[in-house]
Formats: sequence, C-alpha cells, structure tokens
Amino acid sequence: MLASSHRFLVLFPCATLILLLTCLCSPSPTRAADAPSSDKVMEYRALYAMTVLSFLGSPDAAAAVMHLEILLKKSDVKDSYDLVVVGSDPEGIAAALSGARNGLSTLLVDTRPELGGLMTQGWLNSIDINYGPDGEILNKGIFEEFFTMVGGQSFDVGRARQVFNLLVNRERNLDVLLGVRKIAPVTGTAADGEAYRKAVAGIAVSGPGGAYRLIDARRVIDATQDADLAAAAGVPYSLGMADFGRGGRFMAVTLVFKLANVTDADWRRLRRALNRDGTRESGSTDVSAWGFGEEMYSYVPADKSIGTRGLNLGRQRDGTVLVNALKVYGVNPLDPASRERARRKALAEIPRAVKYINAKIPGLERATLAGAAPELYIRESRHIYGEYRLTIDDVLENRDFDDRVAFGSYPVDIQASGPEPEFSGMVVGTPEQYAIPFRCLVPLEVENLLVVGRSASFDSLAHGSARVIPVGMAAGEAAGAAAALSLRKGKTFRQMSASETDMADLQGKLKQQGMDLEPFGDRYKPDIVNDPRYEAVKFVRRMGLVRAGYDNDYLLDEPMIEACFGTVLSTAVRQSGAELEEMSASSLREDVLRVADAASILCRCLGRQMPRDEAYEYLKDAPFWNSYVDANDSEALVNHGAGYMLVKDFLDWAMVERAGSEDPVP
Repeated sequence: MLASSHRFLVLFPCATLILLLTCLCSPSPTRAADAPSSDKVMEYRALYAMTVLSFLGSPDAAAAVMHLEILLKKSDVKDSYDLVVVGSDPEGIAAALSGARNGLSTLLVDTRPELGGLMTQGWLNSIDINYGPDGEILNKGIFEEFFTMVGGQSFDVGRARQVFNLLVNRERNLDVLLGVRKIAPVTGTAADGEAYRKAVAGIAVSGPGGAYRLIDARRVIDATQDADLAAAAGVPYSLGMADFGRGGRFMAVTLVFKLANVTDADWRRLRRALNRDGTRESGSTDVSAWGFGEEMYSYVPADKSIGTRGLNLGRQRDGTVLVNALKVYGVNPLDPASRERARRKALAEIPRAVKYINAKIPGLERATLAGAAPELYIRESRHIYGEYRLTIDDVLENRDFDDRVAFGSYPVDIQASGPEPEFSGMVVGTPEQYAIPFRCLVPLEVENLLVVGRSASFDSLAHGSARVIPVGMAAGEAAGAAAALSLRKGKTFRQMSASETDMADLQGKLKQQGMDLEPFGDRYKPDIVNDPRYEAVKFVRRMGLVRAGYDNDYLLDEPMIEACFGTVLSTAVRQSGAELEEMSASSLREDVLRVADAASILCRCLGRQMPRDEAYEYLKDAPFWNSYVDANDSEALVNHGAGYMLVKDFLDWAMVERAGSEDPVP
C-alpha cells in the first residue's frame, strides 16, 4: 500500500486529468444557455476533490474540501411519472438511480428534509459490509459506486450527503421532492391473469399547509424504513419478533451521539488500547474503532429501559467522533409518541454515559458531548409478506435462488429487545454467502409495487443479516431495473417473478449495470446439514433459542446445562402453542444435565411433580429418547445436540398424546 504522500503524488495528476476531461466533455459555453451553472461547476470541483480524497482517506485531508458543498437540485415536480420511489434512505436512492438510468421518468419523494435517511439523519456512518468467501465485497453496482465515492466503510456524514446529492443531481430523468408532510398510496385495480388485484396507481402527498397533491405512477417502490406505503396499501406483514414467538418485542433502538475534543493523539491512544485487547470483537482504523465491550457492558444506566453495547466509533472530518453504543428498550417503532419518549430517555442518559466513557476509555478522557443525531436508529419494525419470505435456514444454509438479485453474508445479528432476563440479543450464526430472491421484493395482495430495505419479505431472524444497507441498496437497484423491465414487457412484478426468462433478463440487465449475480448453487452448503441432529437444531433455531456465533459452532457435543435445557424447553412450549406447563428458570440448576434431570423437567411440563428418580422411571421407556442419549443410564450426560433433539421429539410426542388423552403416559 502506498503511503498517503506517495499516493497523492501518483493520483493528483490522474484526478486533475479527470477534472479536465469532465470540463472538456461538457457543452462548449459559446452561448450563455450552454454555460455550466455555478452548481454544476461546484459539483465538478467536489468530484475532483473526492477523487483525490478517496485515496488519501484522512480526516485532515478531507477537511480541505469542507467548503465544497453540493446542493441538491430543485425539481419541477410533474403530475405523472413512470416510477415513484418513496423513501430517500440509501436503498431508495439506489432504486431511483437505477430506474432513471433505465430511462424511466422517476420521482424520489420523502418526508425528510435531505437525502440519506439513516446515514445522514441517524448518523449511521459505518457500513456493515457483506464479504464473500474469498474476501471480496459481494455488493457491486450502485452500492460500490457510492462506497468508492464516500471513501470506504466508515465515512463522514457530510460527505455522504454530498455524494448522494451528486449522484441524484447527475440524473436528468430523476426529480426529487423532499420535506413533504405525508405520503399515502393511491390504489386501483390491475389484471393478474383472469383475476384482478388491488394495485398502487400513484401517491398523494401533502405539504406543510396540509393540501394534498396527486401524483400518478405506473410503478412504485416502497423504500421507507417501515414499509409505510405498502402497509397503507394493504400488504400483509408481521411485527418485530412476533413470527418467532416474541410478540410485541422489537430490537432495541439507538440514538447516535457525537463527541468533541478528541485529538489525533487521543485517537492513537485509543487504538493502542484496542490493539492490546486481543479479542476479535475489537479493532480500529484511522477513522473508525470498535470494541471496549467489557467496559461498556459494566455501565449501569440510570434508566432501566436503557442498555449499552461495545463502542462503535466513527471520526468525522470536523474532528468529532460519532458514538453508536446506547440501546433503548421497549420502543414501538410505529408509534411516534413511543419514539419521542425513547429519544428523551436517551438524551437524558447520554451525559451520564459520556462521564463514564471519560473515566473508562483510554483516549476519551477529555471528550465532551457535542450533540445527538436528528433521528433514532431503528433496526426493526414491519416485515412484509411477499411471494417468498427469506428464512433463517436460507441464510445459514447459504442458499442460492434462481431469481437472485442480491447477495448477503453479514452475521445474523439480533440485537437485544430488553435487559436481562428479557431477550438479550445474539449472533445466531454467520453465513458464507446467500442470495436474496426477487420474490422477496414482491408483496402479496398488491400490484405495481415493490418493497426494498429492512422491511422486505424476510423473517425477523433472517432480517438480522439481510437488513444491512448494502443488501438493501442492491435490492433497490434491482427494483429500479425491474420497474423498467416490467413496463417494457407489459407484465406485473408478480408475473415477472414467476418467469425464468424474465428473471434471466433482469439479471442480465443488472450485470450490465455492474452487479455480480453469478450463481453458486450448493457450493457453500455447511457440513452441519448432514448431521442427524440438524433437524432439531433447525427446530430450536427457528424460535431463536440457539446461537452459533461468529464461528457457527452450536456446541452440539458439549454437555448441556440443566437451566439451559429447561429454558429452551419452556420457551419452545410457549412458542409452539403446546398445551403443556411452563416452568420458572429460577427453579433450575446450573449443573450439567443428566438423563434423570431431563426426565424430571419433562414431567413438570406434563404437570407431574415428582422426584428425579421417579420421573426417570416414569419416562425412561418413552419413545422420544434418541440415540445420542443413553436412556438406560439415569446419570448419563446429555449434550446440546441430544438436548435439542429431546426437546423437539418430546413436544412432537406430547402434542400427539394430548390430542388423544387428557393424561399422556409413555
């Protein structure tokens, strides 16, 4: 890797040549009407600066172009468009760019005052990258274009705003309407074979004064974080963790805050401390750092509905540092009042957390609070139902699909929904590479509509991986191209999703746009799928009851703990709807699980309280004991694999027995 000074000497002439060619290729200003506008000249200067700084990568160097602000163009909004994209998060921007580049008259509309959504309003300045098995970045196309221009995985929020503005400004087919008060779907009907379905025919937007304006659209893409337009149009969905038995619970939300008074020397001290940490959960670069999990987990908030995680830090070009660490529990992301309460709680807690950081984190002893993001970072809300719903098995079995339009590989990161003993979060596993089917973007029951972003048709556990922005931007790019293809072919999205020819045409177009969608088949199928215990692993995994972590190790051959077995069994009873008794975790021991212990716990589920030896005699001849358990020895150890099999087989047996008898017996 070249040093920054050497890179500058090599790349400065290249960047200068780019600028000169850009100017030479612009219309010759022989007439006033042909002269580049001042905004366009500023864009050329900023593009030149970004080209250099993408290689320099230093906050100090980036400060040299802070004055080069790229203003978003002003659009003369029309009454009708080929494509309307609702939501200006990165996913929506990718969809709008793709639609416009495919020749569609396109409108990008949002209630926010600027482009970028979670990145610019929520200050989420680090990108969760999907790396392939060989270490390559899986998401190409428009995401790669943005990634290069913004300067990499951790970026300056202001620079991201400029990049988004620049990308949108370049597209003549793309109009922008921001800062509207409300956006609602306008629906009609559309033919689907011999049937007619509800269809989105446009949107109604209201300005600050409240007056509505109707805008017709031949196709619509919902890129809002919460699938608001789709829900209003009648698309079915689940909420939060309800689809795996935790109704009313959502991942914690975060308010990112900003620290000032962190010098270069301070940052070097912080990095040295992380380098000595020795854990894989810690690391740093010149512009980002992550770690200090032990220190932050020891923080005791004043508000019990707030928790902390390891620090995720991002340096900005003005010298400040963004901090993603605070978690607020019990927030209904669809209730404005609940979101506002969460924000007030976080704002009250942050000064106390900063004092703790001053005392515990090397390099941040003198850091001072400098503000908080305008918008909460909300990880989860709706999960729509589409023509296909991505599952946790799809993700962790590294499944490919014939209608692939994006790839993912990020760990299945399920954040906590509350403090202990509430669900405390986990990494369910880490995929090698899986595909996102186009069908996940096609909602049930409503035509002319696609949904992209974290609220697309993913189960909530699968969404723990698929929710990341690069996947959403790839899906957005695919949606924009699909809108153009559907209009050219005169087909609905649903009809296209069922056609191998149409999907091949879509993939061909996306490859032309720079995306990599090569099939990989069963190349990355994990070895565990051949383990006889895997069906039981899937059974408990689908309920969020097992974690394999970053190493995909389910510890199947390790001895199970009695309390763990009881908790898994009791939770599985509740989530499966079986009419059996639940038990309190406090009544279970932290000792290793033996056959007689398992029998005692199973008897309690059947409503029978008896000593462990009697419970063993009562159940030892039952058909649910498996070959991984020596049921003839009451003191034999039960490992995790056998324990998961026992839970699954016991529930299957008990529900059949209960259906035919009030008193199930072996």
